[in-house]
Amino acid sequence: MNTNIQMQDKELFNDMLSSQKLITDTYNTFANECSSPNVRNEFMRILTEEHQIQAEVFDEMSKRGWYQTPSADQQKVQQAKQKFQNMNQQQ
Repeated sequence: MNTNIQMQDKELFNDMLSSQKLITDTYNTFANECSSPNVRNEFMRILTEEHQIQAEVFDEMSKRGWYQTPSADQQKVQQAKQKFQNMNQQQ
């Protein structure tokens, strides 16, 4: 019975994370396409709040072992960092 409850919780969290990703995408589009600075600032405030909610859901899922991300290879991280530093220097 405990397994069923965990499965229901996991499904609920998956749904919450998917919803938050969609919400942040939508607010990002609204903020990008807004011509009024006051309205854009409000969308950006809301977007920040929604990203915080998404991060909290992600962190909880990760803590429970439901969303695992592999660690990045340090050499690849350094290569990417160097690539973007070079691009910035060329501009």
